[in-house]
Amino acid sequence: MNFDKLISGFFIILAMTLNFGFFYGDLSDINLHSKYELFAAIVINLIATTLKIGDKTQIGSVLLATSLVADIQLIAAATIWTIVYYVVGSLDAHVTSVVVSLSGGALLANITSVILYLGETLKSKR
Repeated sequence: MNFDKLISGFFIILAMTLNFGFFYGDLSDINLHSKYELFAAIVINLIATTLKIGDKTQIGSVLLATSLVADIQLIAAATIWTIVYYVVGSLDAHVTSVVVSLSGGALLANITSVILYLGETLKSKR
C-alpha cells in the first residue's frame, strides 16, 4: 500500500464531501448552510492542495489546477459571506445564492479532481 497515495486520496475525497455538505440545500436559505462546514471545506481543500504540489506528472498538474480552482472559489465564498455579514449585518437571498453558487463551482472542481484521481489510480500498475 502506498501511504502517500492513501493520505492524498483521503484529503481529496474529504474535501469533496465537505464541500458537498455545505452546498446541499436551498440556495436562498443561509440557515441550511453551515459556516463551520464552509471553513472545514476551505481548510481541507488547502491541505489537499499542498499534498498535490510535489507531483511532477501531467496529471499532477491538472489535479493541482482543480484544487487551486476549488480553493479560490471557497475562499471567495467565505470572503463575500464575511464582508456582507459584518458590513451590512445580514445576508439576503441574493448574497446567499452567490455564496452557495461559488461553493458549487468548487464542488465541480472537486468532483473533477476525484474523477482524475480515480482514473490515475485505475491506470497505475501494481
